[in-house]
Amino acid sequence: MIERPEVLRREPRIPLYRRLAWPAAIAAGWGAWYASESLRHRREDQSGYELLERASPSSPDFRLAVEALTGHNAEQGNRAELLFNGDRIFPAMLEAIRGAEKSISFETYIYWEGEIAREFSEALMERARAGVVCRVLMDAVGAAKMSPGLVAEMREAGCQVVRFRPPRPHLVSRAFNRSHRRVLVCDGRLGFTGGVGIADEWRGNAQDPEHWRDTHLRIEGPIVRALQGAFAEHWVEATGEALVGSQLLPETEPLTDGVAMQVVRSGAEVGDTNMEILYFLAISSAEESIELTAAYFSPRPPFVKALCEAVDRGVRVQVLVPGPHMDKKVVRSAGRSVYRQLVECGVEMYEFQPTMLHAKTMVVDGCWASVGTVNFDNRSFQLNEELTACIYDEGLAGELREQYERDLERAERIEADRWEDRSLLQHGSERASALLRREL
Repeated sequence: MIERPEVLRREPRIPLYRRLAWPAAIAAGWGAWYASESLRHRREDQSGYELLERASPSSPDFRLAVEALTGHNAEQGNRAELLFNGDRIFPAMLEAIRGAEKSISFETYIYWEGEIAREFSEALMERARAGVVCRVLMDAVGAAKMSPGLVAEMREAGCQVVRFRPPRPHLVSRAFNRSHRRVLVCDGRLGFTGGVGIADEWRGNAQDPEHWRDTHLRIEGPIVRALQGAFAEHWVEATGEALVGSQLLPETEPLTDGVAMQVVRSGAEVGDTNMEILYFLAISSAEESIELTAAYFSPRPPFVKALCEAVDRGVRVQVLVPGPHMDKKVVRSAGRSVYRQLVECGVEMYEFQPTMLHAKTMVVDGCWASVGTVNFDNRSFQLNEELTACIYDEGLAGELREQYERDLERAERIEADRWEDRSLLQHGSERASALLRREL
């Protein structure tokens, strides 16, 4: 039998335009979505707000304006304690967890590995075994580095551990909208919020580059109900369970020696968010001073304009941001692209030197303060789910100002003449990074 040689058949050549058709269609669809979303936001046309009448931050008119514009009311009769750095923050939070008798609501953006992550988990597991209802909500992206084994242990002990908005192919756009909130509420009566994450980077007292600088609040009084509401809002989205009942929302009488506070929360939405209008209102209402601490500082043009206009009104504006130990270099580079404009208009810019500065606070006129999760960038103002506690009290605002002065002693001021001596590479990097400000 004669074997016929095998005939090699050449597959028909697919034209290049057909091979690129699907990738091009996907890219075009993504570009159209991005552009359409972009055009729906006020910030894209670089316009800000205009105050028809300026109200002093110390006046009732300012408080009423914040309430009306954000939809969140201020509450009288609250007690707040400022906690600086992990040496004070973590012991206070762990004490609250270990003392809970009925319920624990705990939401965090960062829950990583390490000794402090284990300590928090063990405290929560002990309470769950004792019959306390422990609900733990972790952002699926921010807490991606948490050990799956530790999560399994917590669930086995009785903790309800849920990941918020895990990325899914059919919800690509939502993958960028993370929960950046930090909330701990025990028995509906004691609450915490601020910038700290559950990771070893936050341990210590900001003494070296391995131990970060941060600010948190311990809160008692009627305003704790608003913290519980912020948690409940995300819990119902993640699980479908609406949280009600006296274990979570007990009747809380105002404290006789308490202060007025307000919890403002916002989420990704079309148009202007609560955080945008809150910060614009506070900056534009300032009459004497603004002390801003921003872990991630990459302001859009309207916010740069608002800060410069405050200086023009005679307000002393100081901005403190991370220095060489910044953990996200691209954000630092994008922020530095506006330093020249800010410094030239009279804003005092400082970079914190010893370690990563992760605090998110602002004090206006020494009488109003904000402590929370909000960074001074578009991600916090437009894309993430955020939360901040507003304090109407000169005493607590004064404590924040004292800490601000201590931080400035460890910071380097950006001088206009020295700033221009940077290399061409640095200039180029900053200009390139600035193009990403919408997503930072």
